[in-house]
Amino acid sequence: MRHENKKRQSGCPVAFGLDTFGDRWSLLIIRDVMLKGKKTYSEFMNAKEAIASNILIDRLKHLETEGILEKSRDPENRRSFIYALTKKGRDLTPIILEIITWSGLHDQRPFAMRGLVEEIGKDREEFEALLRSE
Repeated sequence: MRHENKKRQSGCPVAFGLDTFGDRWSLLIIRDVMLKGKKTYSEFMNAKEAIASNILIDRLKHLETEGILEKSRDPENRRSFIYALTKKGRDLTPIILEIITWSGLHDQRPFAMRGLVEEIGKDREEFEALLRSE
């Protein structure tokens, strides 16, 4: 299964990063936790990108196995879980911000969301520090 630690075939740091967090759905889950404050399975299911439930389950397990997300029982609903970024997950903040900044420069579609790019541009260090804090 994808979420099991697999033997990595090369020492390439790019390959390691891609194996760990680099697919579309993993990055969007990280984005949702980091930037949108989403914490529960149902909140992830309601994302605009419409992830399939089996893929969501797989990516949540994978990100938890990799130490990027941690899962705990929801104190208000003991049948549910809450997901949060670990320190390792919060360390992805500069990468997520670079993807946003790069996209802001190169996504010329009229419906491209530019608000976050402008917010990051005002004071990137402060914005990043806020996201990295627990």
